[in-house]
Amino acid sequence: MTSGLPFDDYRDLLRRMPEADKEARREAEARLRLLEAQGVPLGRLGELAVWLAGWQSRAQPQITRPMVTLFAGTHGIARHGISSRQANETQAMVEFCAAGGAAINQICAANDFGLKVFDLALHLPVDDISEGPAFDERGCAVTMAFGMEAIAGGADLICIGSLGVGGETVAAALLMALHGRAALDWIEPIGDPDLTERRIRLIDKAVELHGGHVKDPLEALRRLGGREIAAIAGAILAARMERVPVVLDGIVSLAAAAVLHAARPDAIDHCLLGHATTNRGQRHAAQALGLKPILDLEMGEGEGIGAAMGALVLKNAAQTFGSMTIRQN
Repeated sequence: MTSGLPFDDYRDLLRRMPEADKEARREAEARLRLLEAQGVPLGRLGELAVWLAGWQSRAQPQITRPMVTLFAGTHGIARHGISSRQANETQAMVEFCAAGGAAINQICAANDFGLKVFDLALHLPVDDISEGPAFDERGCAVTMAFGMEAIAGGADLICIGSLGVGGETVAAALLMALHGRAALDWIEPIGDPDLTERRIRLIDKAVELHGGHVKDPLEALRRLGGREIAAIAGAILAARMERVPVVLDGIVSLAAAAVLHAARPDAIDHCLLGHATTNRGQRHAAQALGLKPILDLEMGEGEGIGAAMGALVLKNAAQTFGSMTIRQN
């Protein structure tokens, strides 16, 4: 980083983010009125196309190079047994995806989506947030910078998801610190009541420990987040600077978006939510951020599946909107 403090450059980016192209949006709205006057109302498909037009600066938007990006991180808090999965399973999840065996691999292959998986020092978990900050400001800032590289390569749509054991618990703690509610509102209870109670106790402990520092969203991120959340925040911010539309997935990506939203409410205007998961914490986060899911397929968290499925709807909205012919009178 080039400034005095590691977070200063991000604060500067947040101050000077570009807006959507208003002229392209107006032209798209006019085209939508003509299309709907001669055929079936397009409803939300039309809304999505107009939204995309504004961020692509083209009245007839198109998606030709969609990319799914997954960020994997590990957490010191996972040592307390907060998941039905073992704390060391994150590496296996990444390798399974890299080998092409995961559900997201099949969706990407079937629909010609690119896929990148970012391994964020899995051998070195961030510190246990129930006992201290996840990492220092420099480490958080560097991880955000790494996440900004996710948009390299010319993708015209980025779908963001996560992999990793413990990420949902950490995301819940960060969201609770930023938006209030009880810990139970931010997690999805599972069959083991002892495990659920342990998660609640640790989230409460972490939020109480760091609660005096959450007025600064970036400080909240470095204390209560993790590498994948910091990297996702960086990716979202970089996409905004380049006007690349983003489709978000589960509670982990929403926690990252919540940090930027807390810093500047319009910071995630270039983002959509791909789907509503079965995790009520994700649904509460979507409500807090004003994000309406494209789909609700009653799917669980992880792998960016919901973001990719939502992106399919967005891609078809653009194709339909851009390729329809306006009849001449």
